[in-house]
Amino acid sequence: MLPVGWLIVAVVVAILLTLWVTFTLTRLDRLHARVDAAQAAMDAQLVRRAAALLHAAESPDSGVPDTRRAEYDRIARNALAAADADARRQETENAVGRAVGDLAGDPAPLRTDVVEELQEAAARVLIARRFYNDAVRDTRALRVRRLPRLFRMAGRRTMPEFFDIDDTVPGGAAPAVHRPFPTPSPTEEDRP
Repeated sequence: MLPVGWLIVAVVVAILLTLWVTFTLTRLDRLHARVDAAQAAMDAQLVRRAAALLHAAESPDSGVPDTRRAEYDRIARNALAAADADARRQETENAVGRAVGDLAGDPAPLRTDVVEELQEAAARVLIARRFYNDAVRDTRALRVRRLPRLFRMAGRRTMPEFFDIDDTVPGGAAPAVHRPFPTPSPTEEDRP
């Protein structure tokens, strides 16, 4: 092969490698942004669930047994004060989940609106945690590949960690999460 042929091959390989690196870096940036957004959404839902527990514990007419009010109040306040990077965050959130499960799992003495608030908050945590863990899984899958590790494409970013808590929704199946816009039902004109 002529020297010009080798030069053309080298330029094509360099262009392809540059395109691949650019594509992978962009994808990694987007995945890390997705992890950050999902973590913010999950944190908001965890705070909402703890606030719902605190509201139930502080409301005198909510139906929470007086013997358990102080315990639920303490659990909710600990969860609201927990830092994102706290090593005990998962334990704290599991305690909130158990408390919500205790309250909403046996809703006989509780007001209906309190039970619905607890169940909806628990369902939202379940959904937000799934989105977060999906984003972490996708990011980790790309970062552990050989070439992104070799070229250190993630830079100094820490590897995202899964957030594993018991997020079962009390009372059986997950209730429908309220949508901001109702879906219209088909009219007679829309039906075939």
